[in-house]
Amino acid sequence: MASTMISLSPLTEAATAAPLASLKKSPRMPLLFVGHGSPMNAITDNAYRRSWQALGAEFGEKYPTPQLILCISAHWLTRGGWWLTGMDKPRTIHDFGGFPQELFDQRYPAPGAPQAAADIAQALKPPAAGAAVGLDLEEWGLDHGAWSVLQPMFPKAQIPVVQLSMDYSRPPAEHYQLGRQLKALRERGVLIVGSGNVVHNLRAFRQGSAPDQAYDWAIEFDRVVGGQIESGELAALSDFQRLGTLAVQAHPTHEHYLPLLYAAGAVEAGETPRFFNTDFQAASISMRSVVWT
Repeated sequence: MASTMISLSPLTEAATAAPLASLKKSPRMPLLFVGHGSPMNAITDNAYRRSWQALGAEFGEKYPTPQLILCISAHWLTRGGWWLTGMDKPRTIHDFGGFPQELFDQRYPAPGAPQAAADIAQALKPPAAGAAVGLDLEEWGLDHGAWSVLQPMFPKAQIPVVQLSMDYSRPPAEHYQLGRQLKALRERGVLIVGSGNVVHNLRAFRQGSAPDQAYDWAIEFDRVVGGQIESGELAALSDFQRLGTLAVQAHPTHEHYLPLLYAAGAVEAGETPRFFNTDFQAASISMRSVVWT
């Protein structure tokens, strides 16, 4: 599909006031990128799941309780545009195989938010000419990139959740640019959660590796990305492919990296990143996660 790059500006309060009328103004919400790793983290009592539980406990105490959660997961890829789940009751999707029945039995019955999804779809302007942001009313739901981390954080499943797909046909810079438009949502009670992994290479999966063990290329790519986040060089995250072979080793396909770009795009100037889970699963999956406040 032919496309033309166009310039984007973050949505201003004035620009979003009418389209986002269904969302009340609020103190600015934190911003999350979560390394979700193996689906088994959803049901295993390990350091990752406990960190998600601890983070969820901070909402309503340290941070406001979200009106809405907007999740961008590595596991919903589309082409020719972006989609938002617009159903009342998004289904729990078990998009994996070869795991215990206990994992397939998991359900996360959080409500959807049809009106908020429609408002957000109206407000977002895709960077690709001819692309659109549409509403999915029946096909998708909450995939494991979303529910596996939200279930430990918000186990009561009372906060409405909307997922935003990623147009995988578009270059990384456009995902970052769309993320920039999400900033204003944080002032309206929306908790934005990017769910992927800074390094994700299942072809090099090494079962039984300790969390402090990883391939040299995985450690190096994670170090570069972590340094850019820490120094506030967030736009540079879109240029990860300039790292050549290192980037290909870290991401033979880069769908797990893209959610980081949405989160990075929604960071406000002067916000400080706080890292957690800065280690690895199976030597080739970085679990590095970030909270910006």
